[in-house]
Amino acid sequence: MTAEASQAGPSAGPASDGSRPLRIALLTYKGNPFCGGQGVYVRHLSRELARLGHRVEVIGAQPYPVLDEGYDGLSLTELPSLDLYRQPDPFRTPKRDEFRDWVDALEVGTMWTGGFPEPLTFSLRARRHLRARRGDFDVVHDNQTLGYGLLGDLGAPLVTTVHHPITVDRRLELDAAEDWKRRMSVRRWYAFTRMQKRVARRLPSVLTVSGSSRAEIVEDLGVRPDRIHVVHIGADTDLFSPDPSVAVVPGRIVTTSSADVPLKGLVFLVEALAKVRAEQPDAHLVVVGKRPTEGPVAQAMERYGLEGAVEFVKGISDAELVDLVRSAQVACVPSLYEGFSLPAAEAMATGTPLVATTGGAIPEVAGRDGETCLAVPPGDAGALAAALTRLLGDGELRARLGAAGRDRVLANFTWARAAEGTVARYREAIETARAGRDTAVRAPGPVRRDPAHADLDLVPDALADTGGVPVPAADTSDRESRATC
Repeated sequence: MTAEASQAGPSAGPASDGSRPLRIALLTYKGNPFCGGQGVYVRHLSRELARLGHRVEVIGAQPYPVLDEGYDGLSLTELPSLDLYRQPDPFRTPKRDEFRDWVDALEVGTMWTGGFPEPLTFSLRARRHLRARRGDFDVVHDNQTLGYGLLGDLGAPLVTTVHHPITVDRRLELDAAEDWKRRMSVRRWYAFTRMQKRVARRLPSVLTVSGSSRAEIVEDLGVRPDRIHVVHIGADTDLFSPDPSVAVVPGRIVTTSSADVPLKGLVFLVEALAKVRAEQPDAHLVVVGKRPTEGPVAQAMERYGLEGAVEFVKGISDAELVDLVRSAQVACVPSLYEGFSLPAAEAMATGTPLVATTGGAIPEVAGRDGETCLAVPPGDAGALAAALTRLLGDGELRARLGAAGRDRVLANFTWARAAEGTVARYREAIETARAGRDTAVRAPGPVRRDPAHADLDLVPDALADTGGVPVPAADTSDRESRATC
């Protein structure tokens, strides 16, 4: 459906909470449901909001979100970018007739100089779209765009989800950079985080997915703690569920790693696998993600002779993913940091026992060591190997942890609970905005410039960021992986 297409009206009856159903604009500048967490979040949250009786219009750019079918009031509006990172021609130069306006020129110019333009350019396009449809929505929900275009008057109150500050990714990649060229490239790519810091401090209502992320948002982005609300997300527990008919493959370890970046800690898991195989030769790893052709993971596989012991799969269906997790003796989350960790929740929901690090919010999801998982310090290949070896060799422990993990997810981390908590924050934001308008009417003052226009004065700061250094050729594949996920 195009941006110009009309959408279905709201539900006729009340929502599940007995109140008027809401008209929700759910924004996502990137919606790939098979790579990274943003598309997963949008897909499952939008479905559960529709189940509660609300009208949800997802407004997204490429790769476009994939929404579940069969729900009244759930629709997708495509707000296209120039899709500069698409396969098979990432970092492409668009043809002259593809340019539509100055936002397109900004997008290309930022990419040419090594930056990542999409949060800013999507926000500007979304602003234009929302202001043209004033009155169509009760609330606007931004999924971590944090772009200048979303400041000011959008025609409805704004609620923003920040899964975790991207400044964390930037810090970890700078720590892992091998030379000055790499550090310069990382700084340029993450230049958009300066904009995100400025925008975040001005947001009236921020949702996040864990207490750990809340603390990081306060520390890194400078958002006032009273404006941040934790709404846990979760697993699709109907889909991710145990199935005894799926055969468990001896020695199989499964992990999800959408991009070969230090944050995911995959290199430590590869190193750990080499140690595990010294005692258990049938141990092998299946990675849900793209096979790296160069970089630390590829180098580690070659160094330890693991080419035949590590398999990468991508583009699989939901059913195939669930059966893959069910078939594993152990699931593993080796990340150095996670704002929540959907892979941990999904693995636990299937009853597959989990080995996970204590990076970021992972302990909030996985629970205590020895009770619902085996927990190890992040970045410690030896500790990972010890935990994996222990769990692979102890069937009773696997059964106990698997059952306890499933119970933990059912009690705490489901998409239905996430949607209910999110709606409560929508209604709070709407009421706060209404009270602010009433106060303004009772206390008239001098005519002021439209704050929507004033906020766009910040855009020149972003335009200044389009200057910089090109991405070194060696970094291209890594940038491509991040851009698409």
